[in-house]
Amino acid sequence: MNVGIIGAGHIGSALAVRLVSLGHSVYIANSRGPETLKDVAQKTGAKAVTAQEAARHGEIIVVTIPLKNIPDLPKDLFVDVPADVPVIDTSNYYPILRDGHMPELETGDLTESEWVQQHLGRPLIKVFNNIFAEHIVTKGVAKGTAGRIALPVAGDDAPAKQKVMALVDELGFDPVDNGGLHQSWRQQPGTPCYGADLPADKLRELFNQMGTQRSEAQHAEYLANHARLERDMAQKGEN
Repeated sequence: MNVGIIGAGHIGSALAVRLVSLGHSVYIANSRGPETLKDVAQKTGAKAVTAQEAARHGEIIVVTIPLKNIPDLPKDLFVDVPADVPVIDTSNYYPILRDGHMPELETGDLTESEWVQQHLGRPLIKVFNNIFAEHIVTKGVAKGTAGRIALPVAGDDAPAKQKVMALVDELGFDPVDNGGLHQSWRQQPGTPCYGADLPADKLRELFNQMGTQRSEAQHAEYLANHARLERDMAQKGEN
């Protein structure tokens, strides 16, 4: 399969390494041009291209760039991309460390990926945002292995979600349906499943406990949790 990855940071590079190792053709892009991706291409085995080329060649497309940079993507990025090509969003909102405060993401009305979807004008599937990038490379195991890490997958396009869930499984993780994109708040930073590497039964149990509609109390709790996480990361220089 051809996979286009827009974003060559930690998650984009980790996905490229694993996907190439599985025999997929990976096209990777950043905002500065393919000539700046020689080291990434050599490390991952992916082909360095422009963002438009990555989108056009992908049978699945992954957008994995800082949230604040989403509005800077080319407006015609998906013009020639067939409607049935799934687009994955891995973004997380980091107001303290990286993105600055975005009031529309702090009211609780929109999830992070709903905001991204508005800007990209394409239905999105949310996944790979709640796992450490290095774990994508090192912790995938065969289906049926005890303790296999589960990854939540949220989105409103059922066929696209199924394609993405199959890819998650191939990468060595149990895909768990996290409902529509509006339910993707359950996998955002500050929530109990963020970075927790839970198995499928524990993740489903957690989602049942959280419910489908985010309460004001949950929203406030998760924002506070995430702020503490960001401050700890800032102190440790994990920027």
